[in-house]
Amino acid sequence: MEIIKTELAGVLIVEPTVHGDARGYFFESFNEREFREKSGFKVHFVQDNESLSSYGVVRGLHFQRSPHAQSKLVRVVRGEVLDVAVDIRPNSPTFGKHVAVRLSAENHRQFFIPKGFAHGFSVLSKDAVFQYKCDNFYAPESEGAIAWNDPSLAIDWQLPAEDIVLSDKDKNNPPFDSISQDKTKLA
Repeated sequence: MEIIKTELAGVLIVEPTVHGDARGYFFESFNEREFREKSGFKVHFVQDNESLSSYGVVRGLHFQRSPHAQSKLVRVVRGEVLDVAVDIRPNSPTFGKHVAVRLSAENHRQFFIPKGFAHGFSVLSKDAVFQYKCDNFYAPESEGAIAWNDPSLAIDWQLPAEDIVLSDKDKNNPPFDSISQDKTKLA
């Protein structure tokens, strides 16, 4: 596996070693020991999730507060998404900045998002099956969210505005400045 650092400390692109031949391909999607050695992160994943979304769906920007904050390792097993991580660590020099990467079934890339980041994605293909590992269990009482279209974040979701599909919940997420002013909403 190859680890590629991004502009945001701790957010990593993970490229597995893919072995292919006339029969197809094989790759190890996660190896805890190798990930720890190459990334410097000691994570132990406790929950795997999967979603199916159609073209134009934007999910996010979601996060969990302490003590239920989550690191995630995300990937796409069918289709293509634009995956986004936003730094919400109050004392970080990159607070409020984001990084985005295209994940697809073809490129096999994965995105590691440590605790302290909001996360979301947009579906760029006809549909997408999205899988992610979490190092903490989901706790609804700790969930938080930021408006996907907050102008201060200036995220280009790579979709025409008229094609974007949101859940009722994500249509009403608060703007970044409303939560960034009160650090307790992030912690």
